[in-house]
Amino acid sequence: MTMIKHPKRHLILPGVQNLRDLGGYPTADGKLTRWRRVLRGDGLHRITAEGLDALGSEGLTSVIDLRSAAELADEPNPYLGHPDVLFHHQPVYDDLAPTMQRIRAGDHDDPLVPFYLTALIERGEAVRAVLARIAVAPKGAVLFHCTAGKDRTGIIAALLLGTAGVERETILADYALTGEFIAALVEELLERTRQSGGDAEAHARFLACAPPTMAAMLDHIDRRHGSIEGYLKDIGLAAGDISSLRDRLLMG
Repeated sequence: MTMIKHPKRHLILPGVQNLRDLGGYPTADGKLTRWRRVLRGDGLHRITAEGLDALGSEGLTSVIDLRSAAELADEPNPYLGHPDVLFHHQPVYDDLAPTMQRIRAGDHDDPLVPFYLTALIERGEAVRAVLARIAVAPKGAVLFHCTAGKDRTGIIAALLLGTAGVERETILADYALTGEFIAALVEELLERTRQSGGDAEAHARFLACAPPTMAAMLDHIDRRHGSIEGYLKDIGLAAGDISSLRDRLLMG
């Protein structure tokens, strides 16, 4: 798909691997999502001063960090206290460890599916808060990110693209695109697991980003809420915020 591989999609900056634009995607009614309005990314703690300057030149005005408080403390965000960019810490999970342990204890063909459904069902208020922040962000580009830019970021990206009317095939392709950019990060995480005596093979299952994983999440939303918009309404996102999200992604 040419729109997936668009040259403006991947922002190649020193210190980040998986920083991407949600622009340039066609919608079911023939529109295109706008460039440099909404960015998705991996951890920013290694970004260089050059990278920060580059993001500023791309019009970045807001950053939303989806990581837990412990992750933020361990790897501080460079935009915390930034004079020109609004920073919001909006964790999707307050603490990842209990959730991950519960999922690992279960018997799942794809452990990421219950991980994502836990976010949708148990952390609906947190998801609502993230989307509300994006809806009211000032003009310019808003960037939301987690650690690898895959799971928490992938959930929010899918909800945003679906709200804009981007079709499922494209949402799945955008989700899977992460796999092309985080190979080095995946190996680093697996090596940490090996060094600590953990099960690298089991950990690797959590580092995948196959389309069926996201498809299962979207299927759940359709069954339980009728549509992505239905889910957003059910978690309490205001109609005005839903409209603002569409405007941010689609209007000039």
